[in-house]
Amino acid sequence: METGDSVNQTIKYEYLDHTADVQLHAWGDDMKEAFAQCAMSMYGYMTEIDSVNELTEQPIEVSGEDLISLLYQFLDECLFLFSTEPFFIARRVVVNELDYENYTLKATGYGEEFDLSKHPQGTEVKAITYSNMQAHEANSPESPDGLAHVFVVIDI
Repeated sequence: METGDSVNQTIKYEYLDHTADVQLHAWGDDMKEAFAQCAMSMYGYMTEIDSVNELTEQPIEVSGEDLISLLYQFLDECLFLFSTEPFFIARRVVVNELDYENYTLKATGYGEEFDLSKHPQGTEVKAITYSNMQAHEANSPESPDGLAHVFVVIDI
């Protein structure tokens, strides 16, 4: 497994102004990549991702009732893993399976235990919200650039 120092991944997310919270906007060639980038944008808001090494793997499995609830459950599980022992922070997240019929998702986070002596503390993410949550498929009318896009407001 790589240590993370040699990992050079493309960032496909940004932070948008929102009244009292922060809106994450992430995109990718497909919805799997957009979901993964959204998780990374949340982790990136909590610490400097470059300080995280890929020392362990964390499986993530969630289900939902539709694509929006699946996105919510996925990010909520990522936040739960960060907020409980062993306080996992990912340097990289890969969505391995995204089932549109059963609305299930399987992903793997690659990272390590969060350590304040090593990882700069960013802003605490208190919760994921459904407020203005959006998921636009690649090549859909809502996605003129041909990429998949997701928008999520997080409570900070």
